[in-house]
Amino acid sequence: MTTNAASTQVLAEWQTAVVQHMPHLSHPQAVVLGLWSYGIVLARACGITTVSHLLAGLLEQQENTVRQRLREWYWEAEAKKKAAADSQRQELEVSTCFAPLLRWIVSLWPTAERRIALVLAASTLGAHWVVLALSVVYRGCAIPVAGCLLPANTPGAWKPHWLDLLRELRGVLPADWCVLVLADRGLYARWLYTAIRAKHWHPFLRINAQGRYRRQGRRRGWRLAALLPEAGQAWAGSVVCFKGCPLETTLLAMWTEGHAEPWLIVTDLAPGRAQAAWYALRTWIEDGFKDFKRGGWQWQTTRMTDAERGARHWLTLAVATLWTLSVGGAAEATLPPSSFAQLPQTHIARRRPRRTTQPRLISCFRRGLNVILITLLRGEPLPRGRFIPEPWPDAPDLINVPGPPDDGDDS
Repeated sequence: MTTNAASTQVLAEWQTAVVQHMPHLSHPQAVVLGLWSYGIVLARACGITTVSHLLAGLLEQQENTVRQRLREWYWEAEAKKKAAADSQRQELEVSTCFAPLLRWIVSLWPTAERRIALVLAASTLGAHWVVLALSVVYRGCAIPVAGCLLPANTPGAWKPHWLDLLRELRGVLPADWCVLVLADRGLYARWLYTAIRAKHWHPFLRINAQGRYRRQGRRRGWRLAALLPEAGQAWAGSVVCFKGCPLETTLLAMWTEGHAEPWLIVTDLAPGRAQAAWYALRTWIEDGFKDFKRGGWQWQTTRMTDAERGARHWLTLAVATLWTLSVGGAAEATLPPSSFAQLPQTHIARRRPRRTTQPRLISCFRRGLNVILITLLRGEPLPRGRFIPEPWPDAPDLINVPGPPDDGDDS
């Protein structure tokens, strides 16, 4: 089989997979979504000119024909009808795809793994938009499953949009899973903490150190900023945070060497069931945004100005990312284990601090792209991949400080 024939066969298999996992879409919609995401992965870019040029050569079709087919994916219904003189053309509502995307991930998740980490985060896209995204973090990367685009530099509350994203994923994850929802301190709000708990998920939200807290059952308040006096310390306890809008919660604090200030985390998990070190999972979202932009799909070069069209394009990138990371993660998980244990006791590596996990020489995202390309060059079947999560981060060796005394009256 020629390379071109093999690639065309893989495209057909990938489109079948998209149809299977996005059953709410019409068949033509799912097929074009498969075409778009496949072209993005092969082109390693999301621009319609680049993707249509690649696909036209692959399919031996006119470039303008392929370009028009891709363009109509993100057009509204009226624009499609006008261009094709077809009154049956449908408009895609992106929010209907959020739950199927998450179900797709769950279908590839190990049955024995009952934990998953979600991150809420915002990112800018040039001068056009702010992107609000809810993503599954995985092996140092992120798979977006729900998102919306808002005009940049425009006043407006984000609360209703975050609540909508959470609402769209209602009932998708199994009830017996431990679902951690992480967000940076800029997004902390009492309503967000409550909304996450209402889904029987676990908030894991970083807060600022300007407020006060008190031990549960006590009246004396203490400054959050004074909880950990110096780096190398940790603390966990049940507290009431904030005076103006009190929150009964678990407070986790951790200050590691090399950081300017500690992490202060509020969660509904009991102190003995959670570690502040898990907050390191949130940092993976930054690599996820990088994969969408300069480190991967080059979304920052988009010239779109219509948010609804941009959101439909976002969906093609999300599906491309899901495929890439499922393939890359499966390949990464099969790498041989570190040979550290076989080293002599006198080897210099044993005298240096060793990371608890094997360092990555290449990202899971980049590995997935390479594996897909190698598969096509060899004429092998479609690599669909699967998700094999890493263990969540462990706390480093820190001194557990006693915290404030339990006695005392109001200060």
